[in-house]
Amino acid sequence: MQKAHTATTGSLAGMAQDDTNFARTTATGEWFGHPQQLKRLFTTEMWERFGYYGMRAILTLYLAKHFLFNDTTSTGIYGGFTALVYLTPLIGGLIADRYLGSKRSVKFGAILMAVGYFMLCFGGEAAKPYATIEGQRYDVTVTETAGSEVRSVEMGGQRLEIVGNDDKSVSLKSADGAEVRRIAPGGFQSDGERSQFHIAILLVGLSLVTVGNGFFKPNISTIVGSLYADGDRRRDAGFTIFYMGINLGSLISQFFCPILAESVGWWAGFGLAAVGMTLSWVLFQFDGGRLDGYGERPAGADPRKDWLIYGAALVCVPLFFFLFTNLMAYVAPEAGEGLTGYLLGLPIMGKLMFGTFLLAVPGILIWALASGSRVEFQMMVAAMVLIVFNTVFWTLFEQAGSSLTLFAERNTVLEVGWTRGLFAVFNAYPFTYYLFFALLLGGLGWLLTWFFGNGEPAATKRKMGAGFALVMTAGFIGMIYARAKGFATDEVYVMPAGQTQIFNALFIVALAPVFGAMWNAMARRGVEPSIPVKFSIALMGVGAGFLLLVWGAQFADAQFKVGLVWLAGLYLVHSMAELCISPVGLSMITKLSMARIVGMMMGVWFLSIAVAQYVAGMVAQVASVETVGGQVTNLKVSLDTYVGVFTTIGWISIGIGAVLLVIAVPLRKLMHGVA
Repeated sequence: MQKAHTATTGSLAGMAQDDTNFARTTATGEWFGHPQQLKRLFTTEMWERFGYYGMRAILTLYLAKHFLFNDTTSTGIYGGFTALVYLTPLIGGLIADRYLGSKRSVKFGAILMAVGYFMLCFGGEAAKPYATIEGQRYDVTVTETAGSEVRSVEMGGQRLEIVGNDDKSVSLKSADGAEVRRIAPGGFQSDGERSQFHIAILLVGLSLVTVGNGFFKPNISTIVGSLYADGDRRRDAGFTIFYMGINLGSLISQFFCPILAESVGWWAGFGLAAVGMTLSWVLFQFDGGRLDGYGERPAGADPRKDWLIYGAALVCVPLFFFLFTNLMAYVAPEAGEGLTGYLLGLPIMGKLMFGTFLLAVPGILIWALASGSRVEFQMMVAAMVLIVFNTVFWTLFEQAGSSLTLFAERNTVLEVGWTRGLFAVFNAYPFTYYLFFALLLGGLGWLLTWFFGNGEPAATKRKMGAGFALVMTAGFIGMIYARAKGFATDEVYVMPAGQTQIFNALFIVALAPVFGAMWNAMARRGVEPSIPVKFSIALMGVGAGFLLLVWGAQFADAQFKVGLVWLAGLYLVHSMAELCISPVGLSMITKLSMARIVGMMMGVWFLSIAVAQYVAGMVAQVASVETVGGQVTNLKVSLDTYVGVFTTIGWISIGIGAVLLVIAVPLRKLMHGVA
């Protein structure tokens, strides 16, 4: 996940207590020792990330199982979309810096994103699968046998089951298991009949989210930074609280959106994400003056240009639509064409990503050399070096939404064993189901009221309590509906594959205070790692997470499925790695950047992640396996493919992290005391 800044204390209440520059006060105008405005920004970002990560959790599966795109196309669209999501902040930050101001940019972006999410609800009927066998097309029939889906074709008056072989050939077998026909590797291709109209709706929705995110993402982080004066050490802790809001939103949405998508329909999962994004806009648009004076239009900017900017932004929607369609039409170059042939053959989006990054990094450094002091230039160099290593980290970390989600769907045992006893109680005594969720949601509502009501008068707390009670009641009604659709009526809870991404958010929320306390304790002893060392630890950690999953793969069961604990272990290691880089990154940008271009540098930070997201999609494509109607034909081949790719990228990440560790000392000198 892409988030905010480093934890520096052990608890929320204590995050400001170690700051010697902060005059302690008991005034009620603060929120856990921070400006009250942070709470509004925290909540706005929480609901925005609720929408984004809820949508992201089910997007790849939606492409693969509803539209029946193959792995290459599904992961390509996902990678391209997430890449553009992080590319557009480069422009959005610049526009805010020069014309709109951060506040107006956030409001406009929130509207576009909400509309985009709602459009994803209209996917139409599922695509109809078919197979092309040695040049001849056959309709594919999907039937359920013994709790599993079987893909078959009608051939010669027989219904033949499609079975993949270890050598990547495909066998067609009769009802008695006899092989009727074997198709050599490359002679079998599967696809689906899709509604081009609904594909267009999908791509327009993704384009709107992309444009809106460009206005929203960099600028709300900029407003957070503006709450604190230069030298106010509360800034780090403030970004940490903000960061926890991001993960709280993603935690909740990645639990509920996949459940709704699985039990009700894809539209329900995307619809819930849209509701979250709408709440984000409402909270920011109607802030009651709490953010007056923050993120305002820059001095001298002409307000008459606002609608021109909004119109130009909407013109970008068909542009991004074209980029998506060009990406979907991409054909990989033939073997032997070399690096030049590969680069020339990239889709327009790939050329855009790499070209923009390769121009932006040296271009900004040249400008800094000409316009700034020697110290400012060196600090900018340090920032750019860290940004480059940041690209590597997110390339590998962001396998979560693509290859790791597909791995969870295909090669992971998704049963959550401890729920067996709980579900037995639910089924024996149905009222306990409703009691359980009533207590769970009621407790959550109370906790949120306490959290957001900190520092508020009693009357405001009561209003908050009523609001959260309404939200939790809606959630309870949703769980009643899910029960009616069959949720929690089986013997054990089986996680939707998209829900496995929840592990990351869960570990972040649990470990952020721990890491904060650890960094703070190390700082008091003068042994806290520098920013480059933390980046290095992160890179080696993300590699170690993949290798842990690879190790666990040797214990796969007879169906070539790995225990859920190994995938959770990967996310645990990755979450710890993330806490060493993501919380540090945005604050690092605000510290090392020249004051005049903080917004643009925030955009470059997201640009590096955009490139990473695109490359992540390319890495995920390497792990592509043959599917028919959204289902792999051979789970052993699938497992072997994933293990091979994860092993390679795991060791590469560790090696690159070691390189950064070696250059950490000279890099820190360029930072001139920034820690």
